Amino acid sequence: MKLAVDVMGGDNAPQAVLDGVLAFLKEPEAEGVNLKLFGNEDVLKAFAAAHPEVSDRTETVFTTETIDMGEHPTEAIRKKKDSSLVKALECVRDHEADCLFSAGSTGAVLTGATLIVRRHKGIKRPALATLIPTMAGTVTEIIDCGANTDCKPGYLVQFALMGAAYLEAVEGVKNPRVGLLCNGTEEEKGNALVKEAHQRLKAVEGLNFIGNVEARDLTSGAVDVLVCDGFDGNVMLKTTEGVAKWIATMLKKSLMESARGKMAGLIGRPAFNSLKKKLDYTEYGGAPLLGINGGIIKGHGSSDAKSVKVCLLQATRLVRGGVTETIGAFAETLNIED
Repeated sequence: MKLAVDVMGGDNAPQAVLDGVLAFLKEPEAEGVNLKLFGNEDVLKAFAAAHPEVSDRTETVFTTETIDMGEHPTEAIRKKKDSSLVKALECVRDHEADCLFSAGSTGAVLTGATLIVRRHKGIKRPALATLIPTMAGTVTEIIDCGANTDCKPGYLVQFALMGAAYLEAVEGVKNPRVGLLCNGTEEEKGNALVKEAHQRLKAVEGLNFIGNVEARDLTSGAVDVLVCDGFDGNVMLKTTEGVAKWIATMLKKSLMESARGKMAGLIGRPAFNSLKKKLDYTEYGGAPLLGINGGIIKGHGSSDAKSVKVCLLQATRLVRGGVTETIGAFAETLNIED
């Protein structure tokens, strides 16, 4: 197996990406996995010189351009042909790598994947999926969490099928429960998009569709796959991240306000550390872009070395689980109208 790594993508690149690469290669799960690193010549030569112990598992491709976070995605992909992201995407397109990891611009990754690697035949729109920890000790997958702000009912049906396939293959969830994000659990609730999508999802044979799900149940463990359009999914995801950060910050502030609070914090430190770990997005990897004819893992823009390592492990499981092949096989048989 070979993974392509966009070394220059992300707020903390290239150092965090390269540190994550080193951490990944030490993991038992990474055995048999080689990496193809795309980035600046000086950066990659310095890395190779400093770490000759990984030379047999890494290959470097020198690039002269970098796509910055604030650039217009389509323009950047079309103009910066020698960027680390474009070259890595071409590597996946040409089947020289099984999956790409990038923490760079989300828009550029989405645009590049669609224009260069391209969608599976039969897939209307690719979708980003991300995992959220639940109170039940499981995870809930949000799909779509930002790739498609405007959707049609047929898109949501395909999101549901792709999300279920990913969760079963990578996370080992058997017959995942699929819910549709709505402003109420009743079947008649929702806007026109949700109402039509609900009826179509009910009719999909073999899909474990449990009906409408409210946003407050995202973390309850009541559903395994939560289907929505990319606008609502992204707002929900960012709100969840913000609330998690707010809880951690306010808890720490409250404990530090008095001697009694400090003592309680000291006694409860193991429990607080466990909670912090559960709320940490770096523990759950990045967002796979499903529906593309090749593996794509989009890491958080602020990914550190730990997050990069987890994303590369996630990419490994995606490839070993045959997610791309599974989605490609059933995509051609779907024939779903918009």
